[in-house]
Amino acid sequence: MKNKTLAAWLAFLGGPLGLHRFYLHGMWDLIGWLLPLPTALGVYGIQRVQQFGQDDHTSWMLIPLLGFTIAGCALQAILFALKTPEAWNARYNPHAAPDAAPGRTGWITIAAIVASLMIGTAVLMASIAFSFQRYFEHQIEEARKISQ
Repeated sequence: MKNKTLAAWLAFLGGPLGLHRFYLHGMWDLIGWLLPLPTALGVYGIQRVQQFGQDDHTSWMLIPLLGFTIAGCALQAILFALKTPEAWNARYNPHAAPDAAPGRTGWITIAAIVASLMIGTAVLMASIAFSFQRYFEHQIEEARKISQ
């Protein structure tokens, strides 16, 4: 039986690697295998910043992929944790009773919601701010080139 609390924590902590998808849908889940791609591209963007500096255009396009993937997985964790026991068990434990224990919400599930809200929101806002800052700096650079 699939546990809601475990799925929420897997989505929050291991979501960018697809762990929650593999837990819920098995090893043949296509989305689970695709989730590490934007994560790896974002990590590559961070490595490019360390190697080439902050003016590297490729890195400022890749880094937000990591942030948006982390934020999306945090949102998925919140959605898992907020499902009612009946909805959870109907979807992931169809042979269990509607109020079976794996679908219940406990304090550890609430902790997953709180952690996902805090970290997911911070990462999302940082990714948006980073993206817009780099975009507008690029626009200013191009405007300076044209005006000279």
